[in-house]
Amino acid sequence: MKIATFNINGIKARITALSDWLRETSPDVALLQEIKSVDDGFPVSHFNDLGYNVETHGQKGFNGVAILSRLPLEDVTRGLPDPDGGEPDEQARWIEATVVGERAIRLCGLYLPNGNPVPGPKYDYKLAWMKRLHHRVQTLLALEDPAVICGDYNIIPQLEDAARPDSWREDALFRPESRAAFRKVVNLGLTDAFRAIHPHMPPAPPPGHYSFWDYQAGAWTRNNGIRIDHLLLTPQAADLLTDAQIDSEFRGRDKPSDHVPVWINLAA
Repeated sequence: MKIATFNINGIKARITALSDWLRETSPDVALLQEIKSVDDGFPVSHFNDLGYNVETHGQKGFNGVAILSRLPLEDVTRGLPDPDGGEPDEQARWIEATVVGERAIRLCGLYLPNGNPVPGPKYDYKLAWMKRLHHRVQTLLALEDPAVICGDYNIIPQLEDAARPDSWREDALFRPESRAAFRKVVNLGLTDAFRAIHPHMPPAPPPGHYSFWDYQAGAWTRNNGIRIDHLLLTPQAADLLTDAQIDSEFRGRDKPSDHVPVWINLAA
């Protein structure tokens, strides 16, 4: 089963680029972020025609997540619960479903808050959201089923995940508190799929190991990228992992997203 995550940066602007990628690479499941559309505005029939079932959790003009799947989706839920019983998250950043193939796999698609500027309420929201994520991962692990928790994490985990780490030192994506919160989630027992397939030592990975290049300052042509799109696997899913790659070439296509797809293969 080929499972991908892709921040498309707006379904209206990126429908052609997304459709081309789907036709060329044929993922079984694609978890999308920043669809920037209400549910009724998402072009469901277009992706049905491409062979995909569609589930969305949208929001007007901002955020929004979706799942496209060639396989049936069951038990779809939207929104990340508050472990303290507080109000539901007002922003559309989390969607879950079980994909049913030869085995059932729980899919969690997320768009973690950016958090800038630091300090401020947006950064407080980011860290609070990560506490919600930590609690949800604990629950998923307790089920002892294969699960993939993936999306745009807006976290640069390590120095080698940025071409120029010094320029990100005070950014919410690389602040010590952000990275510590991410490690706390991973250390519950998750596997970073890309790093499991592509372990390496500093100072930097080969070109193509980033998943985001800003639109400004020639970041793509200079390969000034960062790796912030991650697929984290429960132990039961990690046991099935056979490959993980980044489709970096799509950043050079016409009217691209500033992110590119990251995908894994899980054994049947």
